Amino acid sequence: MSQLKGACIIGQSGGPTSVINASAYGVIRTALDNPNITAVYGAAHGIKGVLNDRLYDMSQEDAHELELLLNTPSSELGSCRYKIADPDVDDTDYKRILEIFKKYDVRYFFYNGGNDSMDTCHKIYQLACQSGYELRVIGIPKTIDNDLDVTDHCPGFGSAAKYAAVSALELAQDASALPIHVVVMELMGRNAGWITAASALYADLMPCEHLVYLPEVAFDKEQFLAAVKEKFAKGRGLLVTISEGIHYADGSFVSEAKTSATDGFGHAQLGGLAAMLANIVKERTGAKVRGIELSLLQRCGAHLASQTDIQESFLAGKTAVEAAVAGETDKMVGFECSRENGYECKTKLFNLSEVANFEKKVPLEWINEAGNGINQGFIDYALPLIQGENTRATEHGLPRFARLKKVLASK
Repeated sequence: MSQLKGACIIGQSGGPTSVINASAYGVIRTALDNPNITAVYGAAHGIKGVLNDRLYDMSQEDAHELELLLNTPSSELGSCRYKIADPDVDDTDYKRILEIFKKYDVRYFFYNGGNDSMDTCHKIYQLACQSGYELRVIGIPKTIDNDLDVTDHCPGFGSAAKYAAVSALELAQDASALPIHVVVMELMGRNAGWITAASALYADLMPCEHLVYLPEVAFDKEQFLAAVKEKFAKGRGLLVTISEGIHYADGSFVSEAKTSATDGFGHAQLGGLAAMLANIVKERTGAKVRGIELSLLQRCGAHLASQTDIQESFLAGKTAVEAAVAGETDKMVGFECSRENGYECKTKLFNLSEVANFEKKVPLEWINEAGNGINQGFIDYALPLIQGENTRATEHGLPRFARLKKVLASK
């Protein structure tokens, strides 16, 4: 394929992670250094930044500040949850996107997000084709939920998994110190229980009893209470970790917040489950119970980020630019991994049409027969992803995060 010269845009979308900025840095640094890319723009708050013509000129940033993105949590360029209408119904947004691309001579578009973001990438590529506008589009995955299909795992999951595992170990120590306590910890995961499963990575080393409940298995309240009573009776203390999206056999969410608002894509905003189950356990057992919801800490806890996750996230962004310049388009960067003789991870391009709107869940064979724990299969899968400590710059004893100038581009 012939060389294509033009500007690029990098946008971030959906819920942030502690390493999404490492992917952004992979794109920005690689693009700034590539002679085929004439300008590098960061979209302010994802696709909304394109629609609103708010693009940051990344060439105006200090190189050191950009490098600090490797260890800066959340979405430094700003994120959004904006669902573009079906172009067959309303193509207003797509026409506006194409207008902005032409204005800035954008020939490369990189979008860093989850399922819905990959769908947006695919639709933008289709629009460009229909309009005869040469554009190369590459999706870069991110999600702590680890539910993107085809790829071995998603950037962001390893760090969230490490946060969950460490938090569980620390709470287990607390629960064992006062064995009259039951601790119920709620973790993120609407339909897939990857993060909650990670809370049990070191269950065998916990000084207290442990139960794990994932949305992959229908929740039975009476069986849950029976298991709690059995474990609690051992006198070692009990930690229960639960996914926010656990549901009954009829599909209804256990969470008391199941009728709360939804996000921009129509997904229920869950929460409050730990407190609800803690009250039920207290009423039925008489035990002292603590309900703990880690909430956003799971996705912004950069102090516990996995170094493996940081490095792979950067690699995903870097690979996206290199692949696009080489002629690839309508693809997502994913990972293909081997764990046979040690851990080995390579990037691989997947067709966006194969990725968008498909969810990957924890395999049932990795969940124990009782549906309240995980087995060795999951441990072998997840343990390599949490390796390595986050070595970061500090200032006055606190993490030093990137401070970008965010100079708006103009044409």
